[in-house]
Amino acid sequence: SMQQPTVSELTGPDFSHLRMGPHDNDLLLNFSHGQGLPQGERILMFGRVVDQFGKPVPHTLVEMWQANAGGRYRHKNDKYLAPLDPNFGGVGRCLTDEQGFYRFRTIKPGPYPWPNDVNSWRPAHIHVSVTGPAISTRLITQMYFEGDPLIPLCPIVHTLKDPEAVGTMIGRLDMAHSKPMDCLAYRFDIVVRGELQTYFENQ
Repeated sequence: SMQQPTVSELTGPDFSHLRMGPHDNDLLLNFSHGQGLPQGERILMFGRVVDQFGKPVPHTLVEMWQANAGGRYRHKNDKYLAPLDPNFGGVGRCLTDEQGFYRFRTIKPGPYPWPNDVNSWRPAHIHVSVTGPAISTRLITQMYFEGDPLIPLCPIVHTLKDPEAVGTMIGRLDMAHSKPMDCLAYRFDIVVRGELQTYFENQ
C-alpha cells in the first residue's frame, strides 16, 4: 500500500497569530451582537480534527456556514421564500485547541428545496472547511444530522461514488455534551487524510 504522507511533509498557512473575536464561534451572538437571539433549535456542534493515526491536528482554522432555521442562507442569490432571521448571520470560525477540538454554538439549520429538480430537498446540513499548518489545501465537507430521513433522498448524496462516504459526514447526537435546558450537542470528528478520512467535496 502507498505510504501515507506524514504531517511534516504537508504544510499550509500558520494561523497562530490570527485574532479571533470572542463570539466568532458563537452564531447565537456573533451577528446580532447580543441585540436579540436567532429563531430555532439551539445546538452545540463540536468535534476533533485528527490525522489518519488519530493524532490531533491543533491550531487549525475551522470555518462553517449554514442556512438559518427556516432553510435560508443570508446570501443575495438565495431566493427561497423562507424569511431571513435578523439575528442570524450563518457563519462562524474557530481554531482547534491542543487536542484538536473545535466547537460552535449555533442553530440547527432547516432543510430547503433543491431547485434543479421538481421536489428534491437538501437535508439539514452545515458546511465545514478545515485549513492549517498540517493541511496543504483547504478541505471542505458537510455535516448532516444523524437520523435525518432526507439524507438518503438528497441529490448531492446521490452523487457520491462511494456510498460509505456519507457515513463520514454525519454529526452524531451526543447527550453527554448536551446542556440541560439549553441545547443538544452533535459531535462531528474530521479525519484529514488516510483511508478513514472524512469525505471532502473538493478532493
